[in-house]
Amino acid sequence: MRSDASPQAAPEWVKSSRQIERERFRRRSAVRSGSIATASTILVVVLLAWVFTNSPGWPRVRETFFNPEYFVEAIPDVLSGFLLNIKIFLIAEPLILVVGLLVALARTLTAPVFFPLRALAVAYTDIFRGVPTIMVIYLVGFGLPALGLQGTPTDLATLGIIALTLSYGAYVAEVFRAGIDSIHPSQRAAARSLGLSHGQTMRYVVVPQAVRRVVPPLLNDFVSLQKDTALVATIGPLEALRQAQIHVAGTFNYTPYLVAGLLFILLTIPMARFTDYLAARSQRRRGQ
Repeated sequence: MRSDASPQAAPEWVKSSRQIERERFRRRSAVRSGSIATASTILVVVLLAWVFTNSPGWPRVRETFFNPEYFVEAIPDVLSGFLLNIKIFLIAEPLILVVGLLVALARTLTAPVFFPLRALAVAYTDIFRGVPTIMVIYLVGFGLPALGLQGTPTDLATLGIIALTLSYGAYVAEVFRAGIDSIHPSQRAAARSLGLSHGQTMRYVVVPQAVRRVVPPLLNDFVSLQKDTALVATIGPLEALRQAQIHVAGTFNYTPYLVAGLLFILLTIPMARFTDYLAARSQRRRGQ
């Protein structure tokens, strides 16, 4: 028998007066905190500006490091060199990820037959984490062409990319290994009990989770990588720092270094804030 009665509408949820008052208090607290933070920041900036501009040597520093004429003159050349920094960074970054992941996976191999590979991975991380990056750039930039091997690259930017990949690959390998070790052993045991091999377990179960966990520290390493592309200038490529050095050598004024520094800051700050956002999001997810 068909019923003509219409279904009852769900009652609307109404906030209680206590909930409304709590939200109003939170908004007031947020506004007050933001106002205090803004005022204190302005005060500190003004105080620092006053201290610097009233120091005895400020006129000389302003002329040497903050000269508008030399600043404008250096922008085109330093900017063209900075494009090479970006190119080096974009090529080295995926190479570092591949090298780091392969080394980290090699260190997870426990079978006796893989001991030489595991020992080689340990030696690689120990050596290249211990040697300063600038020394690696010197050794690769000047030592590799000196070997005279057929097919050895001679382009200075390419040699710089190889050196940065070797140096940062060791750091990224340890980041990946920490992420892999953070996965609970029960997940590996469950995957193996389902018939997955060691390689399939790492590929489908462990590595995807490990990569998600280590994204923030990886981005921190890449922020450092972007800055360290300037070290490639030591072997000769005309990147931003080298272009600034050329201008400084011709004018004996250090303002071109300010141009290069500002370009690096404009690139690294967004990456740093994105890293902070991912880290905060990861913490919120773990909190849930």
